[in-house]
Amino acid sequence: MATATLAFLSSPHPPKPHQNSNKPSIPSSNSSRRQLFFSTASLTLLSLTLQFPIPQSSSYAAQTSPSKSILSGIANTKSWFQFFGSGFAIRVPPEFEDMTEPDDYNAGLDLYGDKAKTKTYAARFSSPDGSEVVTVVIRPSNQLKITFLEAKDITDMGSLKEAAKLFVPGGSTLYSARTIKIKEDEGFRTYYFYEFGRDEVHFALVATVNSGKVFISGSAAPESKWEDDGVKLRSAAISLTVL
Repeated sequence: MATATLAFLSSPHPPKPHQNSNKPSIPSSNSSRRQLFFSTASLTLLSLTLQFPIPQSSSYAAQTSPSKSILSGIANTKSWFQFFGSGFAIRVPPEFEDMTEPDDYNAGLDLYGDKAKTKTYAARFSSPDGSEVVTVVIRPSNQLKITFLEAKDITDMGSLKEAAKLFVPGGSTLYSARTIKIKEDEGFRTYYFYEFGRDEVHFALVATVNSGKVFISGSAAPESKWEDDGVKLRSAAISLTVL
């Protein structure tokens, strides 16, 4: 599945992006450099949910880095546009463009029309120059961790440290890992947060579970831009809410 996704994102003729009518967008550059980074960053975020657990040698403990604690870098996102997807909502940084795939109810149907195509992304947004991205991916929990039981909470995927093997790819430098609990009507929902770097790209990722599905929001930017825009991107990832 990861190979198929790579082929899709590497296509020289990507599908025309769908613009969300609820959020004005700013024209973007069609440069090959933008497309290369956007595809690479989006693929990396997506691949986190499609790979098998990485070897134990992949680091968990936060390593020395210029990145600050999550608690020292969160912005107030209440004034941002809120995107509502299938079972979730997320705040979108100002001026980011909606690159979410349009619903195509004909694509992926078999001869009897009873099997719909699974969307690659539940939501996807990019900065005007395409160098920064925010995405949401939804996957069945048993696609990430083989089990016959339906996951009810992210803790069913393991502890914060154990789940890092599912969400943080091998070879990454892990800057921060936190458990976040959000109060809801029926109690508290647990979210796992990871911030890490890989191949000169900085990532912030949040994962939670609801009714057997894993909801993952992620943001990415070149390390050179994270110092200026990291708070904004981290805040976008953390704004994920399960409905």
